[in-house]
Amino acid sequence: MAENEQMPDQQAADAAPQEPIFQMIRCYLMDVSLEMPNAPMILMEEAKEPDVDIKFEIATNPLSEEVFDVTVRGTITVKAGERTLILVEGKQSGIFNIQNLPPEGIAHVLNVLCPTMVYPYLRSNLADLMVRANVPPVHLPEVNFEALYQQRLEQAQAEAGQAN
Repeated sequence: MAENEQMPDQQAADAAPQEPIFQMIRCYLMDVSLEMPNAPMILMEEAKEPDVDIKFEIATNPLSEEVFDVTVRGTITVKAGERTLILVEGKQSGIFNIQNLPPEGIAHVLNVLCPTMVYPYLRSNLADLMVRANVPPVHLPEVNFEALYQQRLEQAQAEAGQAN
């Protein structure tokens, strides 16, 4: 038998679709900041009901054809009246290996599964930072990234329909 001839079983294995791969390689705190612009005076005043504003966003960055960096950024602003008590912002990232998925599958993984894995670390880090600043922690809410992704897809489809 010639060396370059393959056995029938090997040919079938080569033609078979490869199993999808999804793996977190590393999770890391990319950036964090805490500001208390009106300290110490605002800390000495009688406590008022604070006004809390929470925002977050997701960013993806392909590092190679199969490796992606996904970042979830969260910002917590706590005000007493018009003055800021504390401003906390953090970026938590994860490096993911994603292989053997169609493009729409990769988009789903990057917008749903990856942020779902990274977000709890961000929540914990920002709450811990506030505790270390000796202010009551504000915990980021639970987030359904699947629902948010579906809303973004519907919004993009609606905008594309209006453009036509």
